[in-house]
Amino acid sequence: MVLPEREERVVRVDGGRVRFGEVPGCEVVADGVWLAPGLVDLHAHPGVVGRAEGFDVGLFREQMAAHRDAGVLLVRAPGLPEGPGDEPELPRFLGSGRWLATPGRFFAGAGRRVDESGLARAAVEEALGFSGWCKVIGDWLPGVPAVPLDVLTGVVEAVHEVGGRVAVHCQSAEGSRNAVLAGADSLEHGMFLDPDLLPVMAERGTALVPTFSGFARTIAELEGGPRGELRDWLVAGWESLRAIVPLAHRAGVRVLAGTDSELHGAVAGEVEWLWRAGLPGDAAVGAASWAAREWLGAPGLVDGAPADLVAFDRDPTEDPSALREPRRIVLRGRLVR
Repeated sequence: MVLPEREERVVRVDGGRVRFGEVPGCEVVADGVWLAPGLVDLHAHPGVVGRAEGFDVGLFREQMAAHRDAGVLLVRAPGLPEGPGDEPELPRFLGSGRWLATPGRFFAGAGRRVDESGLARAAVEEALGFSGWCKVIGDWLPGVPAVPLDVLTGVVEAVHEVGGRVAVHCQSAEGSRNAVLAGADSLEHGMFLDPDLLPVMAERGTALVPTFSGFARTIAELEGGPRGELRDWLVAGWESLRAIVPLAHRAGVRVLAGTDSELHGAVAGEVEWLWRAGLPGDAAVGAASWAAREWLGAPGLVDGAPADLVAFDRDPTEDPSALREPRRIVLRGRLVR
């Protein structure tokens, strides 16, 4: 059964491409399975050492292999200390250059440090130097003001002018608001997002990547601990994400799956978080497969597309935990599993 159409079809791989229709003599590698375009992780940082201080190419390959072995065949990295290339045995890779951090925002010494006056120029340089994407740290911890709306708007306009796209880290109401109104292409995290902004996002095609997985372990540790400004802020932000995700989906916003740091090959868990937050099964799975690919401009499971496929014994749209057990994985036309 081919997803998302839920049609019974014969799919073959020929010359690294997807072809429909049976041909005598082909080797059958799976029958009676649920077949989907390769999974996608929209927010991962493979190869990052520590708090974004460094990059290790060996670690990058190891973590990208973990993605591949879980059926994740396309990874977008919204921020890396360096820009590794696309390697044939690893998932396809979309880098967005270095994190762009203005004074007082982001981990000390990490990312590309730039004043607000030079942010637009730096964003264009990062986008053109990598895959067309750049990543702006739009806000930071409690009490730190967000990048001003006029500055962020200038960034988005400049990057769009050269055909690029902008991802914005936002964990505050002000940061999320500014990212939406500036016309960012994706909100990374989107904590404290005002529901009144959802129609604007839907109209502009702005995606929300809530990264539940990246917060879940921290929240579990904090919830039983002592109260404090940072703890209360993070817990409240976590609850805001759980509330906004189903509202965003119903408003027509593209909600997509990303795991954030240290969870490589775990996008199935992110899909389960989306599902528990209220997304229907097809939307939750699509957030890490066909819908994510469409939004990125990457081909899905169509005739002539590159053969990046993953097969399951059970329908993952009925039970997203099926994503944890891929039966077959095909990357660039090669059978991985």
